[in-house]
Amino acid sequence: MRGRSSVMNDIGLVLEGGGMRGVYTAGVLEYFLEQEINFPYVIGVSAGAGVAASYLSKQKGRNKIVNIEYVSDPRYISWRNFIKSRQFFGMDFIFDEIPNKYVPYHFDEFYGNHAEFVIGTTDCQTGEPVYFGKKDYGEDLLKIVRASSSLPFIAPEVHFKNRILLDGGISDPIPIKKAQNDGFNRSVVILTRNKGYRKKPSKFHFLVKRKYPQYDGLQQALASRYQKYNDTVRYLEEEERNGRVLIIQPLEPLEVGRMERDPNKLEKLYLQGFEDAKRYRDRILNW
Repeated sequence: MRGRSSVMNDIGLVLEGGGMRGVYTAGVLEYFLEQEINFPYVIGVSAGAGVAASYLSKQKGRNKIVNIEYVSDPRYISWRNFIKSRQFFGMDFIFDEIPNKYVPYHFDEFYGNHAEFVIGTTDCQTGEPVYFGKKDYGEDLLKIVRASSSLPFIAPEVHFKNRILLDGGISDPIPIKKAQNDGFNRSVVILTRNKGYRKKPSKFHFLVKRKYPQYDGLQQALASRYQKYNDTVRYLEEEERNGRVLIIQPLEPLEVGRMERDPNKLEKLYLQGFEDAKRYRDRILNW
């Protein structure tokens, strides 16, 4: 199929988040770009939405530059950022300076791409997931990707259309059911956790209440996040057995954490995603 575009006409692409673990997904998507494997519908949360944006603007190599080569820059992620503005990730640097100045984002290519791109966020007041498609965010693509990637405690809330938003992975960590509700009964799902992984309840819920006393919905969403994640993984495994889902994920536990800064570890994970996608190529195309 190399050299000619292959469009998965009735298949969605669903992307988990995971902070810097998202470079695994970036590697998978880089292979899809090289092979011109395209999907009519892409939905992602947090880091999944971030790397999907460069996939949909068809910028080969951009995710590697942004998420690996820039990670050593203290403006990207550092304690300096946290001391200065109470955010480990430099959100202005990542979502404004990089795409508009250092590694220009191809907005024209993105908006000329006929694929729908749905981004999941969490409403702080209700704790419920809020999804935005192209008609909803319009020219504010980067603002919604930023909202979806704004982790509690280490990034400020994002205000958009009378809502207060944070990380989409809180309320819907793997938005497979949203894809199905939007009419895509079969989906390729990229996960950033190894097979068999399950989340455990947080031991720090008291800090959530202290940090966000005004957001009861967010408190509840964070408290039940582990259960939502585990239920979704079980559902995905059942859907895969029934032939409605094809999961690409690491086989072994990752050495990369959510806030990893080691470019060597990140590049290794990126190449792992690329190679895993290569192994799934024929299965995807035959599917």
